[in-house]
Amino acid sequence: MKTGLLFIGACVYFIITFVLLTLPGSAFPSEDIFDKIYFDKWVHIGLFSLLVFLWNLWVMRKGRLHRKIRIFIIVSIIAFLYGIIMEYVQKWYIPNRSFDPGDILADGAGAIMGLLASSYLYKKNRPL
Repeated sequence: MKTGLLFIGACVYFIITFVLLTLPGSAFPSEDIFDKIYFDKWVHIGLFSLLVFLWNLWVMRKGRLHRKIRIFIIVSIIAFLYGIIMEYVQKWYIPNRSFDPGDILADGAGAIMGLLASSYLYKKNRPL
């Protein structure tokens, strides 16, 4: 896959996560069965693991970058910081949304999962 398409895909997915994370609270059901299984946290884990994986896949395909694992870690940290910032955005600017430390933990777990998956793929298939 060409790096340009990977870059566009990663950017589009970033926009999708931004839209999902900035939906007003009224767009979600108030109380249901999903609260009991922490569905929201699993969604955060999935969103952030795929976000990190897509950006790291783009990094993986860049030809001349050295120390790609270090860059993977930086991408993961940036994604985690993005998750923290979005929690504050939800608290201050999005109607009926609040700051949830559990979401930050889920974002971090997702970023780590994306890092582990992309690092495994990179080491397994080096050079890509």
